[in-house]
Amino acid sequence: MAHTAIPSPVINPVSSGYRRYALWVLLIIYTLNFLDRQVVNILAEPIKRDLGLADWQLGMMTGLAFAVFYTVLGIPIARLAETRNRPFIIGASVAAWSAFTVLCGFTQNFWQLILARIGVGVGEAGCTPPAHSLITDYVPKEKRASAIAFYSIGTPLGTLAGMAMGGLVADAYGWRVAFMVAGAPGVLFALVAAFTLVEPRRQLAADLAARAHSKISFGAALAVLAAKKTFWLVAFAASIKAFIGYGQAPFIASFFFRVHGADVAALAASFGLKSAGFLGLALGLIGGTAGVIGAWLGGVLADRLGARDLRAYVTVPAVASLVAIPFYILAVSVAAPMPAIAVLTIPVLLGTLWYGPVYATAQSIVDPAMRATASAVLLLIINLIGLGLGPVAVGALSDLLAGPGGLGEAQGVRWALILSTLFGLVAFALFWRARKTIREEMVG
Repeated sequence: MAHTAIPSPVINPVSSGYRRYALWVLLIIYTLNFLDRQVVNILAEPIKRDLGLADWQLGMMTGLAFAVFYTVLGIPIARLAETRNRPFIIGASVAAWSAFTVLCGFTQNFWQLILARIGVGVGEAGCTPPAHSLITDYVPKEKRASAIAFYSIGTPLGTLAGMAMGGLVADAYGWRVAFMVAGAPGVLFALVAAFTLVEPRRQLAADLAARAHSKISFGAALAVLAAKKTFWLVAFAASIKAFIGYGQAPFIASFFFRVHGADVAALAASFGLKSAGFLGLALGLIGGTAGVIGAWLGGVLADRLGARDLRAYVTVPAVASLVAIPFYILAVSVAAPMPAIAVLTIPVLLGTLWYGPVYATAQSIVDPAMRATASAVLLLIINLIGLGLGPVAVGALSDLLAGPGGLGEAQGVRWALILSTLFGLVAFALFWRARKTIREEMVG
């Protein structure tokens, strides 16, 4: 289906110094985004004990309750970002999700916690689509994957901060205080985003008024995306990667508590810590360090190799998806916690290589007037399948294997992690298939 061409927004070039400042601000905001989203993972076991929850309820709390509103609201907010001030949208979103994160600490039962997590998802829906659109306007095309990969480093950094801070604060003051500490910094950065980030569309009021009358409709935008085979292959490949990552995240700390509990307690004591604080620091440092390297490396490799062959944007995440599988299985199969944590470094690093290439591809196969919308549709698919279904599916599988399967809680969670990581084969196949179409479908 054809659509009426929409004039690209006229962009004010920003200085290289301001570009660096803006990217750092957006990185910090995205780090807070993931800190508030992922802190619940290190708190899952004490929350389970305190509120008497099953693993499927942990999956619901960490995944589906957040994801449904996060993904659905991402679409209308992205449509708003196509014609409105993106820094203001981001600032309002930061304020909202931070307030609901603090509210999680005041909840008294499962359903109250679910509602608070929904609020976090509502707030976070307004972050990434306008941020991706802003970054694409700020940086030259040849640096797009690297810039978006830099922003995406917020995922492992936020996970590191959430795991480490959450575990230490929970050990000292309880899981409720950990939520409150996690949400507090967002108030400051909501103001920083709204009042220091530049909206780079020239003559904003006149430009946005003109675009409001001529912008591509949502239906027409979907029609354009429907014709892009690369978009759908990459979207579903990334959603499988997210299914694995988000699905396993709430249960990796539980795995160590259940399978290596005594050893973890002894290791923690040798450092003068309790188990949750030690695990939070260890898993956070592994996830943060390896995740940052992987996200950065994925963007750099895609940009450098993509300059010669655009297929690199899907080849890099394809190969990483395949190689990660045996290392993850090894990590959850070894008999001691320290070797397991060490081996986890490899699949964590490989598991973040897809961020820059995937998000840059989504921005590069559509016209500028559709970029926030394309990002929101991509995130809808990734997060409904990955964040929405992943934790619930892995949690339900753990319950099934532990109870009816007769394996018990420790082996149930171990085999749920092993079986879920095999979905990486599907992601590899989809990324590899996209090599056939990506060169013809890039537009800018």
